[in-house]
Amino acid sequence: MTVPDTQAPPADGVEAHFERTIERDQRVEPRDWMPGRYRTTMVRQIAQHAHSEIIGMQPEGAWITRAPSLRRKAILLAKVQDEAGHGLYLYSAAETLGADRADLTRRLISGRQKYSSIFNYPTTTFADVGVIGWLVDGAAICNQVPLCRSSYGPYARAMVRICKEESFHQRQGYEMLMCLMRGTPAQREMVQDAVDRWWWPSLMMFGPPDADSTHTAQSMAWKIKRHTNDELRQRFVDMTVPQARALGVTLPDPDLRWNEERGHHDFGEIDWSELKRVISGDGPCNAERIEVRRAAHEDGAWVREAAAAHAAKQADTAGREGMEA
Repeated sequence: MTVPDTQAPPADGVEAHFERTIERDQRVEPRDWMPGRYRTTMVRQIAQHAHSEIIGMQPEGAWITRAPSLRRKAILLAKVQDEAGHGLYLYSAAETLGADRADLTRRLISGRQKYSSIFNYPTTTFADVGVIGWLVDGAAICNQVPLCRSSYGPYARAMVRICKEESFHQRQGYEMLMCLMRGTPAQREMVQDAVDRWWWPSLMMFGPPDADSTHTAQSMAWKIKRHTNDELRQRFVDMTVPQARALGVTLPDPDLRWNEERGHHDFGEIDWSELKRVISGDGPCNAERIEVRRAAHEDGAWVREAAAAHAAKQADTAGREGMEA
């Protein structure tokens, strides 16, 4: 996606100022000059993140009415509402770069923009809701906390609140799984089954290996990202292994073991062909997720039209009052 650059071409020294801003670990703000590639990269990343939050409401939202207690319903409803808020923050951050929110939505629905591959997997049992909180939100925290220091100011500031809420979601998911693991053998089997299904897709959330990552090197140079995909994936594995042990579940990787020499856990080879297949639109729920988003967008057209009409009426009234004054 190319975003029109509404700012003037760089005058003498303006590009050097941008580079110094990056070198000094300072923030690039919307009014600052920035290279077109930087602007395009930021819009792509922020839009994909926003789309992921909105699409990510679906797998868990499907369980709100089926949650086993009023407490669990309330927790899940609050979490889904948080995810909607995260999407709002991020779309707003993209708009500071000149992107149009309606255009971003059209690009998502038409398949021209992507969202996180993890949300193309089904939630077949209630244990999936807890595992999403523990593993998926845990992976999101590993990936997103460093983004609080991203070089683009509006994105970094939005991430501060998002990360606080994601941390709460992760704890909620883990607490839910602890309750299930203290329950019946059938409940414990349900949790283990969910872990078996979500572990590898969670590792894929960090993106392809560094050697195959198209954007990592430039994003690191611009300090949009602070760590590579593989570094973040390793951090997530090291964080999760002791949590799984405390929970009483087995991570489905026979090659997973502590490497004393490296000071990290070794883990098995990821099926990158599956990641490519899901990203290309051939995952278990790709078509379903986009169709639900398309229907919601079309069903909400009257709300957007009413809001626009109200805003126009308010502006007209204010204009007339100003003229009379």
